[in-house]
Amino acid sequence: MALITPSNHPVLARLTGVRHRYGAVEALANVSIDVNAGEVLALLGPNGAGKTTALGLLTGLLAVQEGQVELCGGDPRNSECRSQLGAMLQEARLPETLRVHELVRNFSAYYPAPRPIEETMSLAGLEGLESRRYDALSGGQQRRVQFALAICGRPRVVLVDEPTAGLDVEARRIFWGVLRQMREEGVALVLTTHYLEEADALADRVVVMQKGRVIAEGTPMALKARQGGTRIRCLSSLDSAEVATGPSVRSVQREGAYLVIDSAVPEAVVRELLAHDLALSALEVLPRRLEDAFIDLMQEAA
Repeated sequence: MALITPSNHPVLARLTGVRHRYGAVEALANVSIDVNAGEVLALLGPNGAGKTTALGLLTGLLAVQEGQVELCGGDPRNSECRSQLGAMLQEARLPETLRVHELVRNFSAYYPAPRPIEETMSLAGLEGLESRRYDALSGGQQRRVQFALAICGRPRVVLVDEPTAGLDVEARRIFWGVLRQMREEGVALVLTTHYLEEADALADRVVVMQKGRVIAEGTPMALKARQGGTRIRCLSSLDSAEVATGPSVRSVQREGAYLVIDSAVPEAVVRELLAHDLALSALEVLPRRLEDAFIDLMQEAA
């Protein structure tokens, strides 16, 4: 399959000026989001931010109330457009008595040019589980089956809602690798996750939502740089409240035995730490995490 290059990234999914209400609750307020071929877009936000509503509109499960929603150039409720979509949502009601290979075979039949069954099984890490009944699988194994059903039809757009919840480390690693492979093939991927290190590792672009509004958008690196600062981590007996009063210190917290300091001028903070704690050890000066930038953005929005 030809790779999508940066110069020819078409928009495969789009929300434009979308508003959506549940009674008196405004779930989306004038939200506009583009999802390009060959990119992973991470939708981040606390519960109730509007992420699940946005996915519901893109899948066609929710009707558009105001604004415009497009999937592969058409209406998400159009069968031809939906045949180019794969979705792995938080709730999946699958026939529990069917076996894994039966589920994958049945879902593959909905698509005009599905992957070979064996390829889908391999990508989802389901080798050896083909003959197991769905209700006999662990929660993590069921998530793998749901992922297999999302990718079995070679979709152009894939929506994955909290995909690695319940997965072990090895399964998560496999999942990340498959998403990166699909991105290289030109698939547009939308990811929602509460694991911010996952968004940092996978996403080409991040959209941060709060109370139905987009409050920030950019690459993970750009969002971290926009918020600024550096993390200092060390083993120290110094009182965190006392450290917090020092120059250039934004915040201080304890992570077990470790002291973690957020600072815009790490050199000055390190000098102060060394001057006041001769036994200080395990000193690390780290770039800000996406989690740190996310927390800052939530506080600013509040």
